Amino acid sequence: MATLQKIRAKGPLLVIVIGLALFAFIAEEAMRSIQSASNESKQQVGEIYGERISVHEFQNLVDEYAEVVKFTSGNSALNDQQLTQLRDQVWNTYVNNKLIEHEAEELGLTVTDTEIQSIISEGNSPILMQTPFRNEQTGRFDANVLKKFLTDYEGMKTKSEQMPAEYMDYYNSLYKFWMFIEKTLRQESLAQKYQVLLSKAMLGNKIIDKAAFEARTNESDIIMAAVPYSTINDKDIKVEESDLKAKYNELKERFKQTAESRDIKFIDVQVKASAADKAALDKDMAETATALAAGGDIAKIVRESGSTINYSPLPVSKNIFPNDIASQLDSMAVGQMKAPYYYAGDNTMNIIKVINKISAPDSIQLRQIQVAGADMNAIQKTADSLMTALRGGVAFDSIAKKYNQTGEKTWITSRNYEGAPLDGDNLKFIKTITNMPVNATEKIDFTQGCIIAQVTDRRAMINKYDVAVIKCPIEFSKDTYAKAYNDFSHFIASNPTQKDIEAKALKNGYNLQERKDLFNNEHYVGGVSNTREAMRWIFNEDTEIGNVSPLYECGENDHMLVAILTGIHKEGYRTMEDMKEYLTQEVIKDKKAKMLKEKLAQTKSIADAMKVQGAVSDTIKHVTFSASAFVMKTGSSEPMLSAVASKTAANQFAGPFKGNAGVYTLQVINKNKSAEKFDAKKEEAQQESLNMRAISRFANELYEKAEVKDNRYLFF
Repeated sequence: MATLQKIRAKGPLLVIVIGLALFAFIAEEAMRSIQSASNESKQQVGEIYGERISVHEFQNLVDEYAEVVKFTSGNSALNDQQLTQLRDQVWNTYVNNKLIEHEAEELGLTVTDTEIQSIISEGNSPILMQTPFRNEQTGRFDANVLKKFLTDYEGMKTKSEQMPAEYMDYYNSLYKFWMFIEKTLRQESLAQKYQVLLSKAMLGNKIIDKAAFEARTNESDIIMAAVPYSTINDKDIKVEESDLKAKYNELKERFKQTAESRDIKFIDVQVKASAADKAALDKDMAETATALAAGGDIAKIVRESGSTINYSPLPVSKNIFPNDIASQLDSMAVGQMKAPYYYAGDNTMNIIKVINKISAPDSIQLRQIQVAGADMNAIQKTADSLMTALRGGVAFDSIAKKYNQTGEKTWITSRNYEGAPLDGDNLKFIKTITNMPVNATEKIDFTQGCIIAQVTDRRAMINKYDVAVIKCPIEFSKDTYAKAYNDFSHFIASNPTQKDIEAKALKNGYNLQERKDLFNNEHYVGGVSNTREAMRWIFNEDTEIGNVSPLYECGENDHMLVAILTGIHKEGYRTMEDMKEYLTQEVIKDKKAKMLKEKLAQTKSIADAMKVQGAVSDTIKHVTFSASAFVMKTGSSEPMLSAVASKTAANQFAGPFKGNAGVYTLQVINKNKSAEKFDAKKEEAQQESLNMRAISRFANELYEKAEVKDNRYLFF
């Protein structure tokens, strides 16, 4: 009881202690939740209609498309520039699809599996023509070829352990390629439905069709007289703040931007080879030339020279070489060598030695059977029996099917292997099929297997070259780079502010450049690659106007860059101050137009107009309402001139009126009608085409509505 009494006495204190403990626990969980949400938001590549896409999801889409590109191009890898372009394509496609899907869902538009199968069966989609599932006779997409592949693939998956790994890799890649094509068909079909629906909502009529025809075919020949705005000095025009404000309000919709942009100034230092670096390369090239002239192991000489072009043990077509090399091969004799020379096009030193020239097919058609077995003895035994059967007249196709292979004919062109590193089994395979005549069958033994190959056709005999090419860029040394880095970092350390850099950059040999309206979906600062870290700094929310960035090493490890943030333009309407220069020019143009119209107000003819100081005159024929007239004397396209001419009767004078480059008057000297005859169906089709163009501009409206956020610069 005493213990219970003590607990009761301490009750209020216990409640407070327990409450604080609970609060601490809840606060800790809340902080964890906030941190988790913050970390998650930092992994978002973008957002559309409030739906976020993580960097992992986006990278999966990029990887998927990259595999498609590699499969269709035959390349095993993509360089940085190709990957950058690919990411842009994936992002733009993703955004467009999401915009369409959102609108389609509200409208109840869908694409069914039955519709997709119908598109595949018809085989008319341009997308399908990009696939290898074609009829050999017609060259067109063939749904039956696709069905056969899918059936064969399902069968192969159940026996994948019995199939050669390379064979399964190819079929897996082809299957993934088809899955991508099918997904793309569905997306494009939905987009097409949406566009058709919008186009049908924009109804034309006979009156519009007739008016469009008249606007295009009714022509006017005119004499015009103009007084260019340049005849009045800008300094003679007074621009008030009220003028700018009125013009800003008038043109405000022009100044709307859908994403934030920033202004910067930056110094880009490109490190170049010094005189000592060039002398060292000249010495190395002379030694390489001596070694090449003496003969020996050509591949080793080329490899040790540091050439950017590898030596091919196979004769190759000249197309794989840079133009400066390829253009010389035909004129060089076998055994001839061109000594070290400089080529300014790519800043390289070069040596060429032609070892041999041959005539070989550019394209080889073949079919093959990959022979599998428990070990090499079993493989050889099976391969020998297959060769015996083939020599005995057994059909190649039937043997291939017996071993769960298609034995289909495929073309191998020079582009498939030239330029790629070939050695071992790959080199042996290409050498063998290149030298095989049509209808010849060979057993080709590899390190881990065997192939029975039959050449069924050879086409496009071309010259191929066994040639050693030494192409060495003139590059800077580590010492040269270190000196450039130390000099630049010392300059930045000595001039840490924007004011200091602006005042002293030029004196110290540095060019301070300016870039306005840089957006975060641009990949490079100043056209220099690998400037992602600089982009992150520029668009960091903590970076303030006037801040100077750290020194960034970028480019291909040959550039150094420092940036200064000079302006921030938020999403929405640009401020009047931002647009002041543009507004000033527009106000000046308006005031000049008013002054010139007053000078021309009493003119009744072209002759009267030409009396005004600075006036110019010209004759323009075939002016129509549908196309802006181009005036050579003012160097400007003038839609108002076309409009006034079209509404002015023959032999009548019109003006003055404001144009883009001056104030104009005109006299119509002739009215004509083109020989084109009115075709109602043609006009209707043209109007539908114009409607579709107008619809394409709706994408901007959808983009704004979706509140798209693009944060790719944080990751790529």
